[in-house]
Amino acid sequence: MNIAQIRLRVICMPLKSPFHTHLGTVTEREGIIVEVMDSDGVSGFGEGVAFSTPWYTEETVKTSLHILSDVLIPLLKKKQINHPEDAAGLFKKIKRNHMAKAGLEMALWDLYAKKNLISLSSLLGGTRGEVASGVVIAADSLSNSLTQIEKYLEAGYQRFKIKISPRQDYSLIAEIRRQYPELPIMADANSAYTLKDIDSIKALDDFNLLMIEQPLASDDIIEHSLLQKEIRTPICLDESIVSFEDARKAIELGSCKVINIKAGRVGGLYEAKRIHDYCVGRGIEVWCGGMIEFGISRAHNVALASLPGFTVPGDISASNRFWEEDIITPEVTVENGFVTVPKGPGIGYGINEKRLRETTQFEKIITF
Repeated sequence: MNIAQIRLRVICMPLKSPFHTHLGTVTEREGIIVEVMDSDGVSGFGEGVAFSTPWYTEETVKTSLHILSDVLIPLLKKKQINHPEDAAGLFKKIKRNHMAKAGLEMALWDLYAKKNLISLSSLLGGTRGEVASGVVIAADSLSNSLTQIEKYLEAGYQRFKIKISPRQDYSLIAEIRRQYPELPIMADANSAYTLKDIDSIKALDDFNLLMIEQPLASDDIIEHSLLQKEIRTPICLDESIVSFEDARKAIELGSCKVINIKAGRVGGLYEAKRIHDYCVGRGIEVWCGGMIEFGISRAHNVALASLPGFTVPGDISASNRFWEEDIITPEVTVENGFVTVPKGPGIGYGINEKRLRETTQFEKIITF
């Protein structure tokens, strides 16, 4: 790949409805769109999925923009890479900053696939023509949760993730389960509990949940291993897994039975695929998580989720779950509970240039 220039755009878009968790409420979303253009004029696109403030991870849009502009892109200027996998080795000397790395690395994957006239799914080793779609229920009340569930059931979603906290866990899940006895549901705690809450967490075993996601601290794997021994519900780790080594250690310790793989959280598609392969080899279920992302990241998620080990419906909802109009064309749609995996080169979606211009707040072009 002979890179000619890289364009960084910071975009911002309001959500169609607020996204509530115990950590806070998201009403608008900033993100970084990374465009890598080669000397032939072909462009690959990636998306930095850090939030505006460090409520999910320590990275933010501003810190990611700094790392991309001042650290990662200068590394690329010094050393030409021949394959996207080379980027992981190049960036390894830079500690953490996984979301900045992922935004750039995933753009390189898209560019490489387009240059070789192959779909990103095929390049990664995907085997599915469609991926099962799940959805997150992040409402501020029981009634609004039930309204959302009914709406998304009608749209065909196959798995429902309910945001919980110690303030409203048992009663919320109990009422949902009463009204929907067979609904495939899981709970996502976003690190709301400690081991002092073990009785409350054990009580959730009553509801035949698919899993409980990240009940304890976001940087913990030790206490999760203790908790998993005390509850029947499978623990899924999310925030605790930011690298292949995190996944390996968590599995060795018995800290979880499921891992949520987010390419943006673990540094890109190369690391995400390594985690996938390791989990498949050890009988650990994996699924593809979402980050309230725009269409470019969503398209990468579709390609990733086409790998054979992704057996649980992921957080791969339609574009219209969050946005009045997305930045890709066509938009991602859910039909009968599935998203079709594109067969065209790269991510398989075009860019809605008009919408991208409308939502751009900052732009920087770096030439090579």
